[in-house]
Amino acid sequence: MSRAAGGGAGRNVGGGVRGGASEGGDEDGTEDKRFGSGGALLVVGDVVTDVVARHRAPLAPATDTAADIRTLPGGAGANVACWAAYSGLADVRLLARVGADAGAWHEERLRRARVRPQVVLDEEAVTATVISLVDAAAERTFLTDSGAALRLSPADWSASFLDGVAHLHLSGYLFFADTSRRTARLALLEARKRGVTVSVDPASAGFIAGLGAGRFLEAAAGADVLLPNADEARLLTGLPEAADAAAELSRRFPLVAVTLGSGGALLAAAGSVRDRVPATLVEAVDSTGAGDAFSGAFLAARLAGADDAQAAAAGCAAGAHAVTVVGGRPPLP
Repeated sequence: MSRAAGGGAGRNVGGGVRGGASEGGDEDGTEDKRFGSGGALLVVGDVVTDVVARHRAPLAPATDTAADIRTLPGGAGANVACWAAYSGLADVRLLARVGADAGAWHEERLRRARVRPQVVLDEEAVTATVISLVDAAAERTFLTDSGAALRLSPADWSASFLDGVAHLHLSGYLFFADTSRRTARLALLEARKRGVTVSVDPASAGFIAGLGAGRFLEAAAGADVLLPNADEARLLTGLPEAADAAAELSRRFPLVAVTLGSGGALLAAAGSVRDRVPATLVEAVDSTGAGDAFSGAFLAARLAGADDAQAAAAGCAAGAHAVTVVGGRPPLP
């Protein structure tokens, strides 16, 4: 359950803007306090074992297709946390549920990535696993077994997890099962009570279609920032143009950043598109996790005091870096 930057891959990755006048400052230069700064980032989301299979030839049904196959740590929530830490944020925390079968391995990888894990071990379900099929154009197709990830329950949550936290980021995968959706909603409401800002990544157009756009939007209500890709934005609004979809979503959420793959990204606030950022051109090998990289780097920069343009530049650079490596995580220190 990793995120790509947008609808396309190839030689580029969509950067994007997470910011704008409604978040980073008013037009008269007065700082807007709605986006937390100077504290920790808490990510509540998914930890996944990724099996990445890169095949250069088209898949051949009923026989063999040669591929380079690696088993790697992943998960949209965990990836965002790791990219935030890689980008220099000193205090990054992650709450997630994993199977006892691989919990120790995942926790060790998170700590090596300088993320403080709060890993809940599940004795009844295996760790979530994704088979990622990556073609010659670096585009990916996922086969997903959510396993323990969507069993994160309200009993796993404590309001004390928000102590010292400036911003809460929720992986949208949690919204696709009743138990984890209640947990995500509980965390969001507690953050709002404490004045902690919240971002939500819708995560999966396929899973949104299964849940229903209305139910997803209801569950995410109250978030300060929504971070969909173009397909997710279109699905959540029913509008065919990504810019129109972004503008419409910004009537519900103060800030909406839509990643567009090779088209870069756009920012909408208060019902209109406010800014666009072009893609950063790179030679892509695997588009998995590029959107997670952008989100992690953007949040790290914003929490460190960067303005919107600086944070967007950091996100674009991280997204470009992400597609040059296999898997959804940055290199370990």
